[in-house]
Amino acid sequence: MTKEVYKSANGKQVDMGALRLKNEKVRAVGNMKVNARGDEINDLNQVIRKKPEQVNSHYGHQTQPTNKK
Repeated sequence: MTKEVYKSANGKQVDMGALRLKNEKVRAVGNMKVNARGDEINDLNQVIRKKPEQVNSHYGHQTQPTNKK
């Protein structure tokens, strides 16, 4: 159970954490071809690359700065 419960303008309680977990594998709105988690998906909504793989690939290409004295 998450503690992200908010009250709507109509006075209803909305659990945003549960809503996020329920829809994390659903295609996100937009033109990026990702689901709500950020995983890359194809036209059949199958995961091509998961978000952690994308992050590791991105940061793996960076070089460490050298200390110049």
